[in-house]
Amino acid sequence: MNKLLLLLVLVPVFASCSYFKTEAEPEAIARVGESFLYQNDIVDLIPEGTSKEDSIGIVRNFINRWATQKILINAAERNIEAVKLEEFDKLIQQYRIDLYTKAYIEEIVKREVDTTVTELDIQNYYKENKENFKTNGVLVRLRYIQLPKDHPKFELIKSNFFDSKLKDKNFWETYQLQFKSSALNDSVWVDMNQVYRKLPFINPDNRDTYILPGKTIQQPDSLNVYLVKVTNVIDKNQISPYEYVKVTLKELIISQRKLELIHKFEKEITDDAIKNKYYEIYQ
Repeated sequence: MNKLLLLLVLVPVFASCSYFKTEAEPEAIARVGESFLYQNDIVDLIPEGTSKEDSIGIVRNFINRWATQKILINAAERNIEAVKLEEFDKLIQQYRIDLYTKAYIEEIVKREVDTTVTELDIQNYYKENKENFKTNGVLVRLRYIQLPKDHPKFELIKSNFFDSKLKDKNFWETYQLQFKSSALNDSVWVDMNQVYRKLPFINPDNRDTYILPGKTIQQPDSLNVYLVKVTNVIDKNQISPYEYVKVTLKELIISQRKLELIHKFEKEITDDAIKNKYYEIYQ
């Protein structure tokens, strides 16, 4: 055999040896029946900087938990009746379908939905649906301050507080830090439960005595005085004011757009499948 022929014979042999060389099998660290846990399964288990002792504990707990789960699932498969196992398999399959489709649709919605909601959009939605927004409890607009009885400017503060408008912003900015607590913005509607928390002398039993439109209150306790001016009140089961539900209205508008987009997308994707003969119903 000449040298050229010998070379042609040997090259395929060496190439074949290299091609059929198998990779080393992964190293198993535990076994339950026919199931194995491998070294690769715990590669990312230990956080960086963990001590050797803690690392051993983490790995041991992981292995024990893996083994317990395998033993339990094997026992369940042997002992649960076949009808039940079939029912569970259907549930698992349905869960997989729901999980995948939900994730896919959410991605489509995130990319496509218009989240810009104008003031006019919100106002129109409120006008069309306001009967659906009844109050669950009493809503109140009020302002209050809690200040020490012996405050040197008590009378001046009281006089300014009960004025029809809080005119002098500089005045209130100067003194507000000296109050025990306060809320001076009486254009905001608040739930009655918030009033109970801020004004402890008011409770459900005496509420009707204090919470009246236009009511002014000067209520002392052992060390302090509460000054309160109630601007307006809306009773339970009345139409909620626009300002109170405005944020909720915006969220509802976006949610409605999302639902409309999902229905449109589902119809379009189904229609396309029919058109392309990917989806067919056999008669």
